[in-house]
Amino acid sequence: MSALRDGQEVDPQDNNRIIYRFRQPVAMPSYLIAIVVGDLESRVIGPRSRVWSEKEFVDKAASEFSETETMLTTAEDLAGPYVWGQYDILVLPPSFPYGGMENPCLTFATPTLLAGDKSLSNVIAHEISHSWTGNLVTNKTWEHFWLNEGHTVYLERMIGRRMKGEQFRQFKAMGGWKDLQESVNTFGVNNPLTNLVPSLQDVDPDDAFSSVPYEKGFALLYYLEELMGGPEVFMGFVKSYIQLFAYSSVTTDEWKDYLFRYFKEKVDVLNKVDWNAWMFTPGMPPVKPQYDTTLADSCIALSQRWIKAIDLTNFTENDLKTMSSHQLIEFLSLLLQEDPLPLTHLKKMQEVYDLNVVLNAEIRFRWLRLCVRSKWEEAVPLALKMATEQGRMKFTRPLFREVFNFEKFSDEAVRVFLAHRGEMHSVTAGLVAKDLNVDGLKSTSL
Repeated sequence: MSALRDGQEVDPQDNNRIIYRFRQPVAMPSYLIAIVVGDLESRVIGPRSRVWSEKEFVDKAASEFSETETMLTTAEDLAGPYVWGQYDILVLPPSFPYGGMENPCLTFATPTLLAGDKSLSNVIAHEISHSWTGNLVTNKTWEHFWLNEGHTVYLERMIGRRMKGEQFRQFKAMGGWKDLQESVNTFGVNNPLTNLVPSLQDVDPDDAFSSVPYEKGFALLYYLEELMGGPEVFMGFVKSYIQLFAYSSVTTDEWKDYLFRYFKEKVDVLNKVDWNAWMFTPGMPPVKPQYDTTLADSCIALSQRWIKAIDLTNFTENDLKTMSSHQLIEFLSLLLQEDPLPLTHLKKMQEVYDLNVVLNAEIRFRWLRLCVRSKWEEAVPLALKMATEQGRMKFTRPLFREVFNFEKFSDEAVRVFLAHRGEMHSVTAGLVAKDLNVDGLKSTSL
């Protein structure tokens, strides 16, 4: 449960039942109350952490999340004491619709994080960060969701900065900007749901869910960081904000008022910020940060080689030899921002890089989207397989949309969705149904 385990006992009224007890001494918002029931095993991964899952995944998960304590102590150094006592991770079934959910004492995580090389563990850094920004200080309503998510992305990347260096933080921020661009393109540049502070009157917050509060929020905080004097100075504000508003819910106005109080010597600079453009205007932010491209340069160079290539004989498996998983993700993300590559290029890419065998979900997701966009028919079953063998909305929705937009396979996308709809989380099923214009259609079986 999202609380501390407090023992178990046989029910004195019924010997066939066991009563499990939990306690949560820390005040928390009601949306964070969560209970998990299942055939679970656990492994110790740190002095205050266990990983829980079905037995088939538990050892793999223990290895994948072995840096949890380092992330926790780094976050404490940045943001103040960890007040929740235990920090456990639960790996859920594949239908779980999110990367993670920050329930206190027990983060819920998708099994798509189990890449085998810890390369996707930044999601755990994100959920750990929520222990301060979200769980300790909470947005008052979902219009102010960016206060939870923008600050959490900021803190997550500060943890990454401490563990892997400033260039890594800059690199991840660049990737986040691309995610934001994609969300804005998907919603539409004038869609009010791309406001940092949207009006959710008569809107289901699930329908508004996207990377906007995460990445537009981060971009604002990064922009303010540059204006106010750099990461150490601005992290001082973030820590002070967390400690001041701990155990309470806040609005954007309260956050902004405190920003002006904290930086009282720099009010003239803050007054020059176009707050209306940042907060209440749809589309991309009014200012694009200039990130350090050091770790991205090789990704940019390789993507440009493929975009401009006429002779394909110069590409070899060595192109990726020195690239990390993060850089391969970036390389594919850059290609997704361009016009679809000719099918000949994608087939050559598969021949030299053998991307079809890669199990890292972030890489596989981008690769399959590229293939479907370039009208590679053989990729369609692989894309639909990935869209249905797990239910993380970040992957499932775009994969279904890509196949649906490949006109020849639009009906197939709908057919496969309807066949698998009953296996999906209700939020995922509802949103994919809207994406595919199939609201009201009944599920069928394959």
